[in-house]
Amino acid sequence: MTRRERLLEKLKALQTGPKRSLGQNFLIADGVIERILERAGRPGFSELLEIGPGLGALTEGLIEISNRTAGSRLRVIELDRAFADDWRSREVEVIEGDALQIDWRALALKPGARLVSNLPYQISSSLVIDRSVWPFGVTSMVLMFQKEVARRITAQARSEDYGLLSVIAQIGWTVNLVSEAGPGDFYPPPRVASRVLGFERRADAPDEAEFAGFLKFAKAAYSHRRKLMVKNLEPLVGNRERLESLLVEHGHSIQARVEELSPEKLLAYFRSVRMAGGK
Repeated sequence: MTRRERLLEKLKALQTGPKRSLGQNFLIADGVIERILERAGRPGFSELLEIGPGLGALTEGLIEISNRTAGSRLRVIELDRAFADDWRSREVEVIEGDALQIDWRALALKPGARLVSNLPYQISSSLVIDRSVWPFGVTSMVLMFQKEVARRITAQARSEDYGLLSVIAQIGWTVNLVSEAGPGDFYPPPRVASRVLGFERRADAPDEAEFAGFLKFAKAAYSHRRKLMVKNLEPLVGNRERLESLLVEHGHSIQARVEELSPEKLLAYFRSVRMAGGK
């Protein structure tokens, strides 16, 4: 019996099916699953957390990884009631709810937690930004994205895909490719290609308080991409002349637009502006 046939049989047994509203596209490609689990099982994590276990394409392997890792445990976040109940019946610890709405601090993850997920595409960008700014113990991640979003996460300055998501992700993490995935690797097949990325927390990532301030600054800088960066920042920071002089001190033109600055250069500029004082 193929993985797809087993999946359909399980859906029938649970009297449910893929829910478009929850972004449910179940992974059925053994090769992609193996590459995700290989990355998820690398040493250096304290515990595992999976978002959206669904029918368990990754979960079964994650249980094995957790069981053979001293001191580890696996928990899952599941919004779909049928799947949440099914995993509870198998004695897996379930946090039932929306991964964007639950209280991550209350999860009390051990430092060194690893997050793994075939993410619903509609939450992927927000989740990366949230865990970048407020990791709450997560220091590595293995996540599936729509390929377009994955390109934005890894894009370089001045490129077409470079933007706020690129900046926040790259300040928080070292990111690299784990696997490609095509529409046929899922049931039902999505209309887009996918990509799995691995994330390792940067040792020099800002702490939560500074990162939250930087996120607000970066959002303002990107509020109108066609405008000059200092013009975008003026309502937030005030004193345009100071913004311009600090930009020049960092080696940039006062005519610079935000997409010209690498994540590290934008962070350095933010720190200078903060040191100089706001409004």
